Amino acid sequence: MLRIRLQRTGKKKQAHFRVVLQEHTWKTKGKYLELLGTYDPHAKKLDVNRERIEHWISQGAQISPTVNNLMVNNGVWDRAKMESWKPKVKESSGEGADERKGEAVPPEAEASEEPAAEPGQEEEGDGPFEEPATA
Repeated sequence: MLRIRLQRTGKKKQAHFRVVLQEHTWKTKGKYLELLGTYDPHAKKLDVNRERIEHWISQGAQISPTVNNLMVNNGVWDRAKMESWKPKVKESSGEGADERKGEAVPPEAEASEEPAAEPGQEEEGDGPFEEPATA
């Protein structure tokens, strides 16, 4: 599948990007099929060939969310923005932490949980061993 995405160029702390057409399995810094534009984040200047991008999208190429959002922000086209990333959900430590990684427990679920039995009030068959009956 072809993707329209950014390719970083430039020196350290002097980033500059190319907008390129690549196969999705190729390395981002590797070869590309067509150069579609450039982006300078320091000057906030985006130069793209809109006709070629629309041509490749009509041929089935996918556009990355970052490139799409850059084009929307710079007024190149009037499409909806895409969600380009999600912040990671921080797992709260201590009591009430959910055992599943990355999933937060909604407040309703925490309130509906049954309280744990106190140490001196075990039910029959609660543990792995049953005490033998003494006569």
